[in-house]
Amino acid sequence: MNTAHTNVLETERIPRLLFSYSIPAIVGMIIVAFNQIISGIYIGYGVGHLGLAAMAVTFPVINLIMAFCQLVAVGCAALCSIELGRKDYEKAGSMLGHSVLLEAITSIGVGFLFWVFLDPMLLFFGASADTLELARDFMLPLLIFAPLSFLMLGFNFFARATGYPKTAMGTAIFSSLGIVIFTPVFIFWLGWGMAGAGLAQIAGQAMSIIWLVWHFFRKTTLIHFQKGIWKLRLRSVKRIVSVGMAPFLINFCACIVVVVINRELLLYGGDISVGAYGIVNRLVMLFGLSVVGLGQGMQPIIGYNFGANRPDRVRLTLRYGLMAGTAVTLLGMLGALLVPGLFVRMFTDYGPLVEASEHALRLSGMLFVFVGPQIIIGTYFQSVGQAKIASLISMLRQMLFLVPALIVLPLFLGLDGVWISLPLADFLGFLVASLILFGSLRAEDNPCGKTDFTCKPPSDFFKPRHF
Repeated sequence: MNTAHTNVLETERIPRLLFSYSIPAIVGMIIVAFNQIISGIYIGYGVGHLGLAAMAVTFPVINLIMAFCQLVAVGCAALCSIELGRKDYEKAGSMLGHSVLLEAITSIGVGFLFWVFLDPMLLFFGASADTLELARDFMLPLLIFAPLSFLMLGFNFFARATGYPKTAMGTAIFSSLGIVIFTPVFIFWLGWGMAGAGLAQIAGQAMSIIWLVWHFFRKTTLIHFQKGIWKLRLRSVKRIVSVGMAPFLINFCACIVVVVINRELLLYGGDISVGAYGIVNRLVMLFGLSVVGLGQGMQPIIGYNFGANRPDRVRLTLRYGLMAGTAVTLLGMLGALLVPGLFVRMFTDYGPLVEASEHALRLSGMLFVFVGPQIIIGTYFQSVGQAKIASLISMLRQMLFLVPALIVLPLFLGLDGVWISLPLADFLGFLVASLILFGSLRAEDNPCGKTDFTCKPPSDFFKPRHF
């Protein structure tokens, strides 16, 4: 087996390694964000401002779908990286089989269940009489073809985890091509409206699946399709779910948050405010997903070196990741504060929606700089198998800070209270994540505690050599 793809994870200089792994991942995430922006532009001008509001209503459903998808995808990819670091290629290969089988099973169940209860879900998530049908039209293709979404994301995480970041970037490129090519055809030429926007996303996913399946069929690929990997083992499934629980809870909490946001916006501002959130959310995704891409580039480096018992390289990767992630979200914050109109007018020229969106972007993005380090800290704990801590960081930010703020602040500040809740939670979540990280690193540096002089820490325990 050719192990050159993984050996560099242990020998290459961290800055160069992080650059080579993260840039394709970041480009891929930026393309994903641009996909949503382009789709939103077509919907804004092809369907209208109610189409943008309907898209905002579908965010919780999509977050729930992604929660179940990442429960498997992230768990399999993270465990594969760790096993590669331990040089256990048989266990690493088995994770590919588990990923495919579990994604297929989960997607069929989730797609059917959500299809049955789609209308009640959309109404609960903030749909109005004017936006329910539009939201339903968009979601139906995504639910019917849910296995494509699940398998695409699973393969994508696995390609990156096994040392092929450019292959993962290709996934985003093909998906983007599908959306760019088919969305205007389906919406403007064929007149399929919101259903056309959903079908265009499916077309892009189908193109990506072909690309990824070809990659994993090649025998020269480090981990590829072969006999012996198509068996589900209960012990492995439990480990996968344990590690994947962090992103699952993150997306599940995000679903709850978006539901509360949509319902509060509908109460205090109507469909216009819900549409403004649809625009703001897409713009925030551009910078947030860039940091997620950075984290995806970090994950195989941290996971491999953690498995290979190289804590110095783990710490150094974390350090560079924190600096880069903070820089990205600082740029996003400056854009939201200084030129909000430049971004908003890409989606619509409807005066009331433009005005509402600019105001919302300024308020919600004023502390966005603190989002970047939170994402990186969560990725670090996830990559070293500390799924519970990664989950805790996300849940505290969203459930302990954001949801109560969304309920309380609008009582005093009205609609502005909804928007101000977001930066307040960003800042408080950053403080908690930083304290947890600092405490964890201190505990690793001093595993015996201050008073236990009889304890002899292992010689290979994490040491603060580079951080």
